[in-house]
Amino acid sequence: MTNPYRSREDHILLAVRLTPNGGRDAFDGVDVNGDGHTHLKARVTAVPEKGKANKALISLLSKALKVPKTAITVVSGDTARQKILRIDGDPEDLKFKIDTLASA
Repeated sequence: MTNPYRSREDHILLAVRLTPNGGRDAFDGVDVNGDGHTHLKARVTAVPEKGKANKALISLLSKALKVPKTAITVVSGDTARQKILRIDGDPEDLKFKIDTLASA
């Protein structure tokens, strides 16, 4: 299985499949969709209206990766379940933390 992220010089791009209204705020490992793309599965209790679920996702990732919320932006998929997030920081450090999340 490949990783749900792509490294860049000063950030990574992370593919996420978000389940809003998911009963709890948590990560559910890594999965592969029908197109063969790998993504980190996340669920949040927030509802998918007015960006609430995206804000909850950013908050959850911020805590888990120990980066400021301002370091995480939604690059694509703002209103979709499949999202690409840009996370600013040291790519090696971020990859290690995401791998730890994905295997939990």
